[in-house]
Amino acid sequence: MKVTFFEDRNFQGRSYDCMGDSGDFSSYLNRCHSCRVESGCWMMYDHPNYMGNGYFFKRGEYADYMSMFGMSNCIRSCRMIPMHRGSYRMRIYERDNFMGQMHEMMDDCDNIMDRYRMSHCQSCHVMEGHWLMYEQPHYRGRMSYFRPGEYRSFSNMGGMRFMSMRRIMDSWY
Repeated sequence: MKVTFFEDRNFQGRSYDCMGDSGDFSSYLNRCHSCRVESGCWMMYDHPNYMGNGYFFKRGEYADYMSMFGMSNCIRSCRMIPMHRGSYRMRIYERDNFMGQMHEMMDDCDNIMDRYRMSHCQSCHVMEGHWLMYEQPHYRGRMSYFRPGEYRSFSNMGGMRFMSMRRIMDSWY
């Protein structure tokens, strides 16, 4: 897994090669305006320590990612998403602490309101696989990355209410 970050657009300026999680780029680069993902899938964040808005990047070249994604801040930290081969399974809940309606998912869902008649999702338990969840239907709006684990409340994520979710597939690597 490797991504190269560049200070300026179009892969110009100083660069930093990253091969794993990096909580803060400031000691390597003053800013980051372009990147080249040579392998793997990554979540990039516009604040240090994996905070702020998250953006999903897969293999490819991003000569001016700020315009592509409508970002107002540069990338400041990144997290590598490990490849998962096998099944995908997640339980989503209507309310915090695994309360309210529950539905078990094993595939992508572009709109939980249409599929499950849930107005939003406030907690989840990811049992298998890695997932992206979006605040709007049809995989739009702000997103968050979820690896296996229990997520009792999304209120600490800026009050986001997730409306669509998709699996991070091994074919994306």
